[in-house]
Amino acid sequence: MASFSVEEFVGNGVLKGLLPKLLEEGWDDVPTLKIMNSEDMNAINMTQEQKDALEIRAYLHERSLMQYGDKFESSGKSLPELLSLSSGDLSSQFGMKRGHIARFMDRTSACADTLPKSNAPPSTKLTSRPSRNNSIYKSYDFVSQKIQSRTKSIIRSNTSEKSLEQSLADFKIKDGYTFKGIVAAEPAESRCGCIKAPPIVDKVAPYSAIENISVQKLTPEYKVGVESLVKSKAPPMKASELWREKPAVLVCIRRPGCIMCRAEAHQLYAKKPIFDALGVQLIAVLHENIDSEVKDFWPRYWGGAVIFDRGMGFFKALGGGELLKEKFLSGFIFNPRAIANYRRAKAMGIKQNFKGEGEIKGGLFIMGNGKSGIAYQFIERNFGDWAPLAEVIEICTKLQVNLVDFSPLC
Repeated sequence: MASFSVEEFVGNGVLKGLLPKLLEEGWDDVPTLKIMNSEDMNAINMTQEQKDALEIRAYLHERSLMQYGDKFESSGKSLPELLSLSSGDLSSQFGMKRGHIARFMDRTSACADTLPKSNAPPSTKLTSRPSRNNSIYKSYDFVSQKIQSRTKSIIRSNTSEKSLEQSLADFKIKDGYTFKGIVAAEPAESRCGCIKAPPIVDKVAPYSAIENISVQKLTPEYKVGVESLVKSKAPPMKASELWREKPAVLVCIRRPGCIMCRAEAHQLYAKKPIFDALGVQLIAVLHENIDSEVKDFWPRYWGGAVIFDRGMGFFKALGGGELLKEKFLSGFIFNPRAIANYRRAKAMGIKQNFKGEGEIKGGLFIMGNGKSGIAYQFIERNFGDWAPLAEVIEICTKLQVNLVDFSPLC
């Protein structure tokens, strides 16, 4: 899986010397760099060679093929010229492996972050009250105006260009979709033998259960040149300070070395320009602070801020006051859904390790700013379940126009 480190993204070619200028102009993280269009490039006087290099690297990043970036760039060929080469030429000139060639030549899609159809679960269970009439269409015009006012950039999709508005539209909830409500989880999967899926809560956590959780900041939001970790030990702070000014998506990570947790973090952070346009922060929550694990996780798989929840308050809130835990044997080996989640992450080319505690399940919260409450809560019922991106983006869109029924502030 391609790293979100800007230094690794630009490599050792013609873009490396451009880093100070990129930082000065606000192009300081990989998802933002990848939405540059020709107007943006001309504004900072990029040469044609630099434009070609950025196009090549954005294309490779989408396909987890960044190891070929320097070689492709030094060839002097543009992306269309590289795509016109035969498999034999790509192998002989650049040492590309057969599987990588197939991925490179596939212009129809980037690395998949969805389950294969054969493993796709049924519709997610409604665990709370259904929403009112779908409002994504009402709020989309508002968000489009906000996007236009914040950025003129264009998201690249393969060799063509696609507007940020269109990227958001790709996540619009389609007609006939049943919104899952404020508390969501994937359905319980049939297990082998007499093993039953553990129960989950069906009510949103009270705001009072999380506002005073003591957290510690481990990393800032990633930008070019920032320190990899907070230099001095950050003092504890109340969790409510995180979303006091701006809404926030908090991803509760079961274990940062877990292949499925890394995949979830990567696919969510890849949409950072959309969340930026919506004015929403992205924050990862860990229940263990293992320095080497944080360094491996950030910014390669996640470029948002990382916080440490020593008391596991967020994780307990997901379980209605108790930690949601499951053994590896029952939760993974005998769970077809978890195995499918693992295969999905494996197909994304993500590496893993087995350091740390991995039985405490995570999830996701979307917090409104100030004391407005919990807008959305997703529970990791099966190891590796993700909150659906379309749903997360819709809720964040609704936050802009106050269309979310928040949890009571009790």
